[in-house]
Amino acid sequence: MPTPAASTRMSRFAVALTSVVLAFGVSACGGTAAPSPATGAPALPDRVEPLAQAPVPALPATVASADGVQVTVTSADRVIPLTGGLSEIVYTLGLGPKVVAKDITATFEQAAELPVVTRGHEVSAESVLSLRPTLVLAETTSGPAEAIAQIRDAGIPLLVVAPAKSLDDVAKRTDAVAAALGVKEAGAQLNQRTADRIAAARKALPASGKKPRVAFLYLRGTASVYLMGGSDSGAGSLLEAAGALDTGPESGLGKDFTPITSEALAAAAPDAILVMSKGLESVGGVDGLVKIPGVAQTPAGMDRRVVTVDDGVLLNYGPRTDQVLASLITQLYGKAS
Repeated sequence: MPTPAASTRMSRFAVALTSVVLAFGVSACGGTAAPSPATGAPALPDRVEPLAQAPVPALPATVASADGVQVTVTSADRVIPLTGGLSEIVYTLGLGPKVVAKDITATFEQAAELPVVTRGHEVSAESVLSLRPTLVLAETTSGPAEAIAQIRDAGIPLLVVAPAKSLDDVAKRTDAVAAALGVKEAGAQLNQRTADRIAAARKALPASGKKPRVAFLYLRGTASVYLMGGSDSGAGSLLEAAGALDTGPESGLGKDFTPITSEALAAAAPDAILVMSKGLESVGGVDGLVKIPGVAQTPAGMDRRVVTVDDGVLLNYGPRTDQVLASLITQLYGKAS
């Protein structure tokens, strides 16, 4: 289950939770398209859709790692992606059979039986090396640094990819992974498919009307963690694409996440609240959410208007981004007629 701990996703929270958040786990959710028990909203199918034809890697390939290292890959036979988002890309490119392990944030069904090489949210170099990988894919947030160095020192090609923070990162990350795997053409094909599907999802947006104000809240009730997303939460690009206004940045929240206060919620005055499915469950569903100080006094709280997306896909900015966007649009505006 994904967790912002050295970050899931969002390191891993796809993305950048503050040090406060990194101390706790972000659960990801699996399963089928059953309604969310908390809101009744349809859950996204927790499966990836590989390209119709699996590509054949053209190797060796030398690629630039995000940490400044030139990495030469000679084999894609045994791949270990160290975040759920990177695993999703490899599988969707059609190279899932080459993946021999995962980190805890890879929650989609095809990866269910793979061994996990992270402890909590930290990479276990020993576990990685024991599986004799020919390529390890990491993000700049993957750690600890000692584990990454140990893997490289063992002579394993290790590519670091910049974490995803917006829709603009979808194609960049796919290109980086595809290049390392020696399947650039498949990467271009996947990027075109993803772009087409995102464009199709956006066609469901209402032609006009007031933009709904949406506050992104990160909740872990079992750990008493209640945070509101700011300009670096990672959700802003999705909300913008869904025709909504992210209230965090507009309220002056310049960081990734800030502890929720009644004053901040009042200033945000959201029409809807976006939460991850497991986060909502952790506070007891919508009934528990409106008991958080300040929530019940917002327009969203008064209307009990809550938008949920599975933890394991919301901020991945990968091949399933169109599904996330379509879900947001449907929940915010209702089904297109």
